[in-house]
Formats: sequence, structure tokens, C-alpha cells
Amino acid sequence: MADLTQETWTEQLLATEDAIILDVRTAHEVSKGIIPNAIHIDIYRGQEFLDEIEKLDKSKHYFVYCRSGARSGQACSIMNQLGFKNAFNLVGGIQKWRGEVTSV
Repeated sequence: MADLTQETWTEQLLATEDAIILDVRTAHEVSKGIIPNAIHIDIYRGQEFLDEIEKLDKSKHYFVYCRSGARSGQACSIMNQLGFKNAFNLVGGIQKWRGEVTSV
């Protein structure tokens, strides 16, 4: 796992061909806006979260965020334990995000 600033996270996201944006916030938080093209898997869903993460392609690069960066950091750690080699946490989360946000 790597904790990346918004600038580095965005640069690497744009430079990575197989990049996937992963939002691990709650459905209520997502209803207020989501980074375009992100997939949503709520980390608070416990086993359901783990089951959904296990379905993902471990060879791809995942750019993970939450509200402030704490839960996404946890998600990246879990992903690493499950065999994901490229999970990148957005430090400061969507609260610090200066890019585009879309409604769901």
C-alpha cells in the first residue's frame, strides 16, 4: 500500500492503463457525490466487502479513497493482505479532493 497525496494519486491514476478507482465510503456518503468512474464497495459491509474485493482482478492498479483517507488506508491494507500488489490510498480522501465529483 502507498499513501499518496492528491497530486501524486492523480498523476499515477492518469498514467496507469489498468487503473480502477475504488470508493469505500457508505452509500449515504456516495449519494453526496463520487469521483467519476469509481466503483463503490462499502468497507463497513464486513464480509460482503471482503467478498466483493475478492472478485476484483488482483493484477490491476487500485486507487482507493474514502471521506478522509482512514478507511481507504484500511481497505488498501486489507487488499494487500489478500494479494493485491497495487493499492494506492488517497491521503485526505474526498474531503481534500479538488477534481471532478459527479452525482450518482
